[in-house]
Amino acid sequence: MKIDICLSPALYPYYAEEGDTVIIVDIFRATTTICTILYNGAKSVIPIASVEKALEYKTNGFLVGGERNAKKIDFADYGNSPFDYTPERVEEEDVVFTTTNGTQAINIASDSGTLLVGAFSNIDALAEQCVKIGNRIVVLCSGWKNKVNTEDTLFAGALAKKLHENYKINLESDSARMAVKLWESAKDNPLEFIITSDHYKRLIDNNAEADIDYCFIENSAPVVPIYNKVDKKLFIL
Repeated sequence: MKIDICLSPALYPYYAEEGDTVIIVDIFRATTTICTILYNGAKSVIPIASVEKALEYKTNGFLVGGERNAKKIDFADYGNSPFDYTPERVEEEDVVFTTTNGTQAINIASDSGTLLVGAFSNIDALAEQCVKIGNRIVVLCSGWKNKVNTEDTLFAGALAKKLHENYKINLESDSARMAVKLWESAKDNPLEFIITSDHYKRLIDNNAEADIDYCFIENSAPVVPIYNKVDKKLFIL
């Protein structure tokens, strides 16, 4: 088995191979929030790329979570904070979800062999599931509007290091080795490491400091969301 890391959705066509297990990563905050929604009892998450399509779902009575540029969409019930999605709010619900970056990345990789959602909140369960599936792994970092970002690269490095050391999975490329090196530099205090990053500043400006702390807690939502190509929904494996 091998693991590769794609640092931006714009680069994904150069990494994609038939049968890949693709892991979508958007640490601040979409994939962290998706794991939380499903861990807290939602039936599914319906990832939507466009605001217009999410509004259609809203008019048809669906619970909608939505964010653009780190701000809650006006018509959405909730935004992109994991704290919005308590069990009381989401249990047995199909939650429609659209974000600036994460749901765009899901859309781009929706035809992959297997599509999973990853975050620090499910890192151990995710690693175990990747090994069970057994295919080549590509971590697709959502970044910020196709630009590389720090937090997704850190997670990609953390996962790659875990898979390499615990399961002897090979690091396939320079980007995988670079991400591991970045994580090794940050792992003792990732919150301090991230403080100068672009998206950290955006979240602070939007009063989301608690989200930042939560997004680096490992195994707080130990479920593995998987994308069903027929239903176009994310479920728990």
